[in-house]
Amino acid sequence: MSLFGDGLEAAVQKAFTRPAPRSVGAQMRYLVRQLKGTKAVAQMLRISQRTVERYVKNQIKKPRPDLAARLERKVKKRWQPQIQAKARQKAATTGGLVIDSRARLGYTAPIGSTDQDRIRHLTVALPPIYAARLFDAQEAGASDVRLQEIAAEALKEVYFQDGGRRAGSLKAVP
Repeated sequence: MSLFGDGLEAAVQKAFTRPAPRSVGAQMRYLVRQLKGTKAVAQMLRISQRTVERYVKNQIKKPRPDLAARLERKVKKRWQPQIQAKARQKAATTGGLVIDSRARLGYTAPIGSTDQDRIRHLTVALPPIYAARLFDAQEAGASDVRLQEIAAEALKEVYFQDGGRRAGSLKAVP
């Protein structure tokens, strides 16, 4: 996926009330139950149906690293969908999100001045309206660049312009 998309998924997954299955066999059995068959799981993971059956029966216990990563990602994406929906709804209506970012920030200035751009680390609580925009864009299949643009606009508005009280002519450049 993408850096921003993965970060949004991780934020939602912190709301899980139970841990997702950890062993490969348990993960495969969960997906087989969810998709109602080994054939659908095999197509989703791009492996053979017989391999899925072997994992379900614990005949194979150690998958290739790329398969293990795909499997874990697919399980977490489907794990506790109502909890994930509630977490998204809460962030989009009342809670907001906290963004932790590193970016090159500064002004057009001579080299060596204190206004010269440099890498800065920001941790900013975004209001629910920007959380809603980020989640809506993610659901619509927005690219990582589009998610970055929304986050940059949110940082500009909340952190630098402080809700319109300062830096009125500031422009966000991704």
